[in-house]
Amino acid sequence: MTSDFLADFGQMSAFGATPGGGVERQAASAADGENRAWFGSWLVDNGFTLRTDAVGNIFGLIETVPGAPYVVVGSHLDSQPLAGRYDGAYGVLAGAHAARATAAAIAAGDAEPRFNLAVVDWFNEEGSRFKPSMMGSAVFTGMLPLDTALATTDPSGTTVAEALDAIDGRGTFDGLDVAAYLEVHVEQGRELEDTGTTIGLVSTTWTAHKLEVVVTGEQSHTGAARMADRKDALHGAAELIVAARRLIDGFEPEQLHTAVSEMYLDPNSPVAIAREVRMLVDIRSPERATLETAVERLRERMSEIEQLAKVDIEIVKVVEWSSGPFLEEGILLAAAEAERLGYTHRRSATVAGHDATNMKERVPTVMLFVPSVDGISHNEREFTSDADMLAGVEVLTAVLGRVVAGDLSAAEAPAAPLSSDAS
Repeated sequence: MTSDFLADFGQMSAFGATPGGGVERQAASAADGENRAWFGSWLVDNGFTLRTDAVGNIFGLIETVPGAPYVVVGSHLDSQPLAGRYDGAYGVLAGAHAARATAAAIAAGDAEPRFNLAVVDWFNEEGSRFKPSMMGSAVFTGMLPLDTALATTDPSGTTVAEALDAIDGRGTFDGLDVAAYLEVHVEQGRELEDTGTTIGLVSTTWTAHKLEVVVTGEQSHTGAARMADRKDALHGAAELIVAARRLIDGFEPEQLHTAVSEMYLDPNSPVAIAREVRMLVDIRSPERATLETAVERLRERMSEIEQLAKVDIEIVKVVEWSSGPFLEEGILLAAAEAERLGYTHRRSATVAGHDATNMKERVPTVMLFVPSVDGISHNEREFTSDADMLAGVEVLTAVLGRVVAGDLSAAEAPAAPLSSDAS
């Protein structure tokens, strides 16, 4: 499995490869479509039944217990612009190899399954082309209506439906009965590396608010307009960017993370003062109370900036996900398997959102981390060693085998079937 996995990962990393050693495979782009097609062929060649649902989630199914629910394992294949090779894609391929190995053990009579196996590539986890992020799993879990997702547009006006159709990315699969969900992911932080730990056992996630903000001013001449008369939307936006950064000064270190991660301005002309700026303010904290206090302080600062820059500032949309624990029984099971296999391990919190964040709200969910060198992510220099990747695959395979065998009691009474047909 070692050489096979690394060879497959190298081949997968060729799709959308960038000169800086990363990938660019934004959701439903041509490169994403090529990678999805390769992965679909891999699934078929390795004994999986290939299915795609209405929002573009790809499933590989292996039925060993007719009529039983599925243990689903996976992550996402799409990427940020100029991104690393590991984020998401590692987890999809690791899940596929783990499921293949588990199916082989069952076929050889070395394991007695209680559940079936499924691998998934969740559509548009990154949210860089289409907002919100974690879209495919949100639709699958009923947190986002299918029609809303399909009608969402990218900055050029292309809808999700149109983009998926362009890569033959929509199917008719109507969901499945899920007993449990497993995901392994690169940490995207420094804790594992700093502590010399190989396996992170994700125990909780941070709360996040993503505020879509519109700053409205008045278009005028960059030279001729008097300074006292200007209503410069970009001036207001610049003050807001600084205010978002300075929010962290009012809290204990690393208890609040803030960023302005997206911005568009009109008319974006060399000789015109901006009339409008659209931006996304990203605020995260491990504690909901901290985040809510930060957002309230930012709202107060927005009112001050409106007066200072003579602009109007409106929060037009808020996308959020809540902090909360992962399944304790799953953490203990994963810790036991990491220990048995001789890997160091520790509990971890995820600051980033993952499809597991959505899935844990609906089904028993186990999430694992492997180290990220220097904590770098969403960057071409993102790197996880071969040894750490393979350790993650090994532990994931062991955990999957136990969950499929029924060793996770929380999976004994799965919820009603999950479906991407919700509208």
